[in-house]
Amino acid sequence: MGKSIRTTSNTQTTTNSTPATFKAGDSVLCPSVGNGTYKLVQKSKDCLTINIGNVECLYRADGRAYHDDCYVLPSLFHDTPANRQAIATLYSGAPTTQSNQRTVIDLTEADDKEVVVMSVFELSDIACDIESAAIVISDIGKLLALIHYKKIDTHTAISMARLTHDATVTWDDLLLRRVNSIKETLAMTSYGKEGK
Repeated sequence: MGKSIRTTSNTQTTTNSTPATFKAGDSVLCPSVGNGTYKLVQKSKDCLTINIGNVECLYRADGRAYHDDCYVLPSLFHDTPANRQAIATLYSGAPTTQSNQRTVIDLTEADDKEVVVMSVFELSDIACDIESAAIVISDIGKLLALIHYKKIDTHTAISMARLTHDATVTWDDLLLRRVNSIKETLAMTSYGKEGK
């Protein structure tokens, strides 16, 4: 298996003198939320969101916060080197040089024709979800064994079955959402085009 670590650099620069507009899928900076780069998601016809865990931050297409009193100034900025530099200068008071380098750990085979690059955060999230689901499935198996071997009384078995059902429904929903997200990525590859 060909394993390597590559470091790549992105040095593109863009200047825009017209007011910015945003759409779902754009990578944006939002200093009021944090220092990272965020991906916009379409919530409704005129509402975009940045999802951070279970928190949704709502914005309009012009980059202003989505509230009844609507802020006058935009809160979103396109993720460009110039905007990162301007925000760093504004918030730290001194210009900083940001190196847009990333480490790529290549676990592909020499004959792989397509590769999907994902963040370590996303990969870790997927691994945690799978591990947690495996633990829940193991717990359900242990509960079923206790019921089968009559190690717990009927009322306790009924209560535990109800809790098990709730856990199963929750994990089913979480894993299906995770699989659908992976399938969306695969749909952009030749694997997504097979069978059509």
